[in-house]
Amino acid sequence: MKAYRIASIPGDGIGHEVVAEGVRVVAAAARRFGFTCAFEELPWGSQHYLERGRMMPDDALTRLSGFDAIYLGAVGHPKVPDHTTLNGLLLPIRRAFEQYANVRPTVLFPGVATPLAEKEKPIDIVLVRENTEGEYAQVGGTVHGGTGNEVAVQTAVFTRLGTERIIRFAFELAQAEGRRSVTSITKSNAQGHSMTFWDRVFREVAAQFPKVETASILVDAAAMELIRRPWSFDVIVASNLFGDICSEITATVTGGLGLAPSANLDPTRRHPSMF
Repeated sequence: MKAYRIASIPGDGIGHEVVAEGVRVVAAAARRFGFTCAFEELPWGSQHYLERGRMMPDDALTRLSGFDAIYLGAVGHPKVPDHTTLNGLLLPIRRAFEQYANVRPTVLFPGVATPLAEKEKPIDIVLVRENTEGEYAQVGGTVHGGTGNEVAVQTAVFTRLGTERIIRFAFELAQAEGRRSVTSITKSNAQGHSMTFWDRVFREVAAQFPKVETASILVDAAAMELIRRPWSFDVIVASNLFGDICSEITATVTGGLGLAPSANLDPTRRHPSMF
């Protein structure tokens, strides 16, 4: 019987309730399909930060590397700045373990309330978000802080490796699941360097998957269409920031974030993935 070790990080607030129920679901699946899961709870998050000045201990990544997977709840606290929670726990895990593919399936299940007027059309979208670079690369800085001449610079990082592998992942997912199309989210009309590069790599990869339909949509138009007619989308691939925004919309139109699973994957399986 296959056995898995899973690091459980309930995090903050409702995260403790969600993770506890999730563990029950996994246990039921394990009994049905013949495997076992041993969960080890790690009390990291905002409370850890308030008590120790860090979201997780110095050896956290070393400890996590010994697990088969990571199960993460919600992270956030009114007394802890959002950039501290993100950069103190989530981003270090994603980067250290090369979890470059953030996969966000979203389905409108029967009987689930939706704010959409048309409730009968099926919604089944998989959003693939680049998860380790792009607009969340944390490259930049500030000078002349606290003065009238203060300057802040934030640089988005788009590498050939990072861009090509996430777009290829989206096409391979679409092909493996028999899905009809992949839509790229861009903003190349305004971002003349990073997003024109993204568009070019998208076209290059798309040419290798001739049976998959493609589209490229500006992020503002995509946000509108995800609300107006979400059933027209199948697989979506987007950069870190645009994927973050669009995944909030897809979750909202199918019942809310509480019904939206999220996987932070290292597709090579050299490192643990986080769910």
